[in-house]
Amino acid sequence: MQAMILAAGLGTRLLPHTLVRPKPLFPILNQPLLLLTIKRLQTLGFDRIVVNCHHHREHIITALDNVSGVIVQEEDVILGTGGGLRTALKHLRDEPLLVTNGDIYHTIDFLHLYRHHMSNQNRVTMAMHSHHRFNNVMVKDGRVASFDNRVEFSQLAFTGLQVVDPAILEDIEANRFSCIIDHYRKVLERGELIDCYRVDDCFWTDMGTTEDYLSLHQGLLTDSIPCWQEIGPVRKPYCIAKRAKLPAHFELSDWVCIGEAHIENGTHLKRVVIWDDVSIPRGSRLGDMIISSDYEKN
Repeated sequence: MQAMILAAGLGTRLLPHTLVRPKPLFPILNQPLLLLTIKRLQTLGFDRIVVNCHHHREHIITALDNVSGVIVQEEDVILGTGGGLRTALKHLRDEPLLVTNGDIYHTIDFLHLYRHHMSNQNRVTMAMHSHHRFNNVMVKDGRVASFDNRVEFSQLAFTGLQVVDPAILEDIEANRFSCIIDHYRKVLERGELIDCYRVDDCFWTDMGTTEDYLSLHQGLLTDSIPCWQEIGPVRKPYCIAKRAKLPAHFELSDWVCIGEAHIENGTHLKRVVIWDDVSIPRGSRLGDMIISSDYEKN
């Protein structure tokens, strides 16, 4: 089985943290999301995984250097979801392709989605759910009816997970920016069907904003969000890397995640995620924030 992880976006809503690393490499409980997603896919039997990259692509290339079964697709310019998938055709086998966004954390079963697509012999299967914030796909009788706002159809949200027949990507213009949804509009105009696979009972979030990222950590560290088994055992509600340099006197509240950072005496941390290679000076009082580079008091 084959899969592609879309990991080329700029992540502008998460500035300044995306100046430090691309969004798919943001750590989840101190482990890069991209590597965790690859591990999940490989555990299920996906033996060929394409990862496209553009923004800070040198970080992704380095992170995947020794990961077997992964093909890194470098993009000198942003090609979008459609252009990225079109470029990947040269890496693909003649079999369905599972596609996932590189910035989502979820409990959707990759294998069930893939098998549903196979058993129904669809050209495209999109994993959908009702999510008020993102409901913008028109659905009727279990099929995608339109990507434009039309009141006669119910509305669902696309999760960023889909399975496609690679042949349906061939008429996307090569080496040009394009959005896969624009391509699917043309697919519907041709009278072809796009299946809707409902995943309403699953947890799903993207890491679109600082608030989303912190909320994910809060849920994971307070047991309101299921923790992927690939993450391994985690102490809760305070997840602290083994190589973190901790002082004799500091205080933690609510939940906290600390990477391989240096924390000095008298620090008070509350609902924060601190990345590797960060130094927190003596007496700092920090809350409700990502700390991705050395913190300095104003």
